Amino acid sequence: MFTNKQLRRLVIPLVLEQLLSVTIGMADTMMVASCGEAAVSGISLVDTISVLLIGMFGAMASGGAVTVAQYIGKKDREKVARASNQLFLSVGALALVFMALALIANRQILTLIYGDIDGEVMRNARIYFYFNAVSFPFLGIYNSGAALFRAVGNSKVSMQVSLFSNLLNVAGNALFIYGFQMGVSGAALSTLISRSLSALVICFLLLHKGDVPVSRKIGIDKPILHKILYIGVPNGLENSIFQVGKILVSSLTASFGTAAITANAVTGNVGNFQLIPAGAVGAAIITVVGQCVGAGEYRQARRYLFRLLRTAYFFVAGIGVFLIIFREPICGLYQLSPETTQLTGLLLVYNCICCMLVHPLSFALPNGLRAAGDVRYTMVVAIASMWVCRIGLAYLLAKGLNLGVLGVYIAMTVDWLVRGICFVTRVLTGKWEKYMGVLTKEET
Repeated sequence: MFTNKQLRRLVIPLVLEQLLSVTIGMADTMMVASCGEAAVSGISLVDTISVLLIGMFGAMASGGAVTVAQYIGKKDREKVARASNQLFLSVGALALVFMALALIANRQILTLIYGDIDGEVMRNARIYFYFNAVSFPFLGIYNSGAALFRAVGNSKVSMQVSLFSNLLNVAGNALFIYGFQMGVSGAALSTLISRSLSALVICFLLLHKGDVPVSRKIGIDKPILHKILYIGVPNGLENSIFQVGKILVSSLTASFGTAAITANAVTGNVGNFQLIPAGAVGAAIITVVGQCVGAGEYRQARRYLFRLLRTAYFFVAGIGVFLIIFREPICGLYQLSPETTQLTGLLLVYNCICCMLVHPLSFALPNGLRAAGDVRYTMVVAIASMWVCRIGLAYLLAKGLNLGVLGVYIAMTVDWLVRGICFVTRVLTGKWEKYMGVLTKEET
């Protein structure tokens, strides 16, 4: 169903888009670094919470993308249009709820999660959180539109909009942080502006480019919405509990002091570059496997799944080696203290090596299961592994054995390993295949 050229046209823009997406967080962190480590720490704490909330409507967008991809494979344009409409309604409503929650309970949420942290870190975190909350609906709209373009195999559009957004964000950072000396407020305002304009652009392209049929009728379509929720709700629960676990672990990391918080933030920022291929391949898997399943080409779905995974491993290994070799000059860009620099270097090397070994199996492979409709298994595995390995083991290693933030990273990678083993086993035994086609069955 897909030629080599079509796969390249799908994956390469996704890699570039993921790369550009990561630079938003890096641009904020690196440019705010001139304001001190308290500013970097404040942004990193809020980013952890924001990922939890954003991940929920991102999961809904994935549910819509899987549904649309399967209907495209079935060549049912009417259902594609109806699914597109329901995707925007569900994601938009959820994003508005989370925006209101974050605006009303700003301090309470931060205090509940992180407790008694440094006063300056808390002040910066509250400022950044307010701006991020306002941007949630715009980010939800963009994610929905981008998911639809990817579902039809046109990832170039979302890549171009992401390029526009990132360039705007960097320019805004320079203006507000360095020009107007606004610090964290400037970084947050720049991100808000870039997200809002990218949402407007993606909507304009959806309505006028014609790649994705979109129904202009406003209203709830229960059969189609049910199909989106069938994927989106388990995926959302999985993502949310995963992020809750990360927040709990982040709270544990915060107890080790500002150096640990900052080292963790910088390692996450830099390490995200290595995860770009796996993230891009994961998004491509939804499109490719989804369309194959919709067309009833189950054998091709399996073949493309493993082919794309090999591609992910090739790029993850290459980027990992690069980051390890150049870790010292990279850390130097963040203007860290000697203690924080040493800790960051250790965490980065460990993280890169583990990513090269197991990360694609843990996070790209399960997208193939989701695209086929096998979402409950991925949810159960992810939740169980999170609580037992990432959280339980983290407290045991970091606190019980006094390994500090390194213990947190060891527990995280054990979580990756357990997930990978479970997902590979599911595919090799063929149990995921019985869910194929469940979404495209006719409504009764």
